[in-house]
Amino acid sequence: MKDLDLTTLRLFVAVCDSRSIARVGERENLVPSAISKRLAQLEQDLGTRLLKRIRRGVEPTAAGETLREHARGLLGAAQRVTDDMRSYTSGASGLVRLMASTSSVAESLPDDIAEFLQNPAHHAIRVNVQEQLSRDVVRALREGSVSLGVCWDAADLSGLQTYPYRQDHLAIVTHDSHPLAKHKQIEFVDSFEFDHIGLPASSAVQLMLGRAAAATGQTIRYRAEVSTFEAALRVVRSGLGISVVPKEVAQPLAAAFNLRIIPLTDAWAKRRFAICFQDERSLSAAAKLLAEHLAEAGRRSSAT
Repeated sequence: MKDLDLTTLRLFVAVCDSRSIARVGERENLVPSAISKRLAQLEQDLGTRLLKRIRRGVEPTAAGETLREHARGLLGAAQRVTDDMRSYTSGASGLVRLMASTSSVAESLPDDIAEFLQNPAHHAIRVNVQEQLSRDVVRALREGSVSLGVCWDAADLSGLQTYPYRQDHLAIVTHDSHPLAKHKQIEFVDSFEFDHIGLPASSAVQLMLGRAAAATGQTIRYRAEVSTFEAALRVVRSGLGISVVPKEVAQPLAAAFNLRIIPLTDAWAKRRFAICFQDERSLSAAAKLLAEHLAEAGRRSSAT
C-alpha cells in the first residue's frame, strides 16, 4: 500500500463533513474532477470503497467513517508538528506545568518565570507553578504529571535529566536584640543553646538541620513550628526564638522586621538547585524554552 498523502486525507475529511465534492472544490479553489481523481486513487490504494453517492452529494461508507476518524488524528498530529517547528522561529505556545520546592518558590523562581513570560516571543505560553517538597517534585516528574521540576539537587534525581539552577545559603536569623545578633557568621552547633523556630518536619531544610544536629550528638530546642519561611521570620521578629532560613528569603524583610542575618559556616549550608525533567527530547518546545531560560538565569546569578 502506498503512503497516505496528507493533502488527499484533508480533502477526504472535508468531503465527508460537507457531503459535497463541489462545495469543497469551491472552498479549496480546485475543480471537482481533481478532487474526485484524488479520492478515487485513495480508494484504489486502500482497496475499499470510501464514499457512496446519495441524492444531493456523497457520504462516507462504513470504511470511510473509520478512515475519517483516523485521518483527523493524523492531520491533528501533523499540525502539532508544524506548530512545534514554527515555535523555534516565531515563538512557542502552550501550557508548561512546573513543580518547585518551597525554597525555590520563596526565592528567585517567580521572578525568573516572570522575566521569561515578559518576552514578546513567549506571549502564547502559560506556566502553571505548583509548590511541593523536593521529594514530591521528583515523584511527580517520574510519574509524568509535570513537565519540569525545580528542587534541591541533593534529592534522589536518578533517572532524571537536569540543568544547574541557582544556589542559596542557609543562615541564622535573629531579632537585632538577640545575643547572637553581634555575630557576622556562625557555626550551626553554636546556636543549640537558644530556642529555635522550626518548619514542618518533612521540609528539606528541617530534615537537613535534624541530620546536622544528630551528627553532633545534640538536639535542637524548638519553641514553635510554623509552615512557611515568612511565618518563621514573623515569629523571630516577636522575639520568641531564632530560625534557620535561606539568606535570600530573609534579606527582603530583614530591615522592616529588625532582623539580623548570620550566615552559617557549615559546608552543607550552601545549597544548589536543579531544573529536572524526564528526557529533554520529550519536552515540548515551550517547556524546553523555559528550562533553558531558567538555566541561563542560574548562570547569570553565579557569575555575579
